[in-house]
Amino acid sequence: MNLQAIQSSGYEVVFGDASELLIDFLQKRNYSKIFFLVDTNTSEHCYPGIALNIAGDIPHDIIEIDNGEENKNIDICIGIWKMLLDFGADRKSLVINLGGGVVTDMGSFAAATYKRGIDFLQIPTTLLSQVDASVGGKTGIDVDAVKNMVGTFTNPQTVIIDPSFLLTLPKREIISGFAEIIKHGLIVDKEYFNAIKFIIFDDIDPLIIHRSVAIKNEVVTADPHEKNIRKKLNYGHTIGHAIESYSLQHDKNPLLHGEAIAIGMIAESYLSHKFADLQQEELNEICDFILSVYPSYKVDENSFDDLLAFMKNDKKNEDDKINFTLLNSIGTSTINYYCSEEEILESIKFYNNLIK
Repeated sequence: MNLQAIQSSGYEVVFGDASELLIDFLQKRNYSKIFFLVDTNTSEHCYPGIALNIAGDIPHDIIEIDNGEENKNIDICIGIWKMLLDFGADRKSLVINLGGGVVTDMGSFAAATYKRGIDFLQIPTTLLSQVDASVGGKTGIDVDAVKNMVGTFTNPQTVIIDPSFLLTLPKREIISGFAEIIKHGLIVDKEYFNAIKFIIFDDIDPLIIHRSVAIKNEVVTADPHEKNIRKKLNYGHTIGHAIESYSLQHDKNPLLHGEAIAIGMIAESYLSHKFADLQQEELNEICDFILSVYPSYKVDENSFDDLLAFMKNDKKNEDDKINFTLLNSIGTSTINYYCSEEEILESIKFYNNLIK
């Protein structure tokens, strides 16, 4: 299936065989050195296929990091900078980020800041990174479990999306990434939301990936630095990021990003019903669907103070008020709602009561 390239601000998102698209990209450019940033998973499951196809044509070095959100921090980033330095990377070098959201977020941040910026290219290998993390020019690392606290807005040279990489993923990772697809439907496209209810996780239709990328691209192109409409993409993430950060610090088997965002979408849909005219029937529809996909996770009520502390560090906040994007209906949303601590805690209790 040939999927049309999506034109973003100064770069393209292209779909197809990663090796072919990468060779085509590099043959048109003259980089002094090329580096692949991989993690332990993509080093084993994704890189070998590309290396086999480009062997002899594209000399390169490999930088490998451990997988997992806990490794998206300044210490690992310093290690990447040191490796680039040791390998002799100059300002005409290229970093190819081959991995999920941790690799694409941190690899792009490392490249955007190394010697005040070198080119990078994204090859996202998870559903989450294909529909979300690799598109839009956000780079970043976490600080003390606070998500993406340090970063830049820097666009890649291109994004290469190869749906075949999804075959390397466990089902839990696929379902985690699906949360961002749900979000895209809920904030701007009711018809899309209704269509994805019939998704087959063992065989993700590339058209779904393409539509989600197109939705995100439409939003970020209109507001590249998140001053206005781009905040729509944060629906579910104010509460979801806090729960994810808490889980990373306290759980033996932490929630994946999408699992936490699913909880956030339910809680923030409750706030949408209370403050933004989301009808009870649609609230029920959203909750029933999300709960049919994601495992239950009881949010410890003793963690509420910690969750609020994470939310207060959210980058969207102004004047110490916690900022939300809420749904007016399925397929329409509004930015810049501010909710009290009591209302936020009420929304989390609403989620807990649903899973009793």
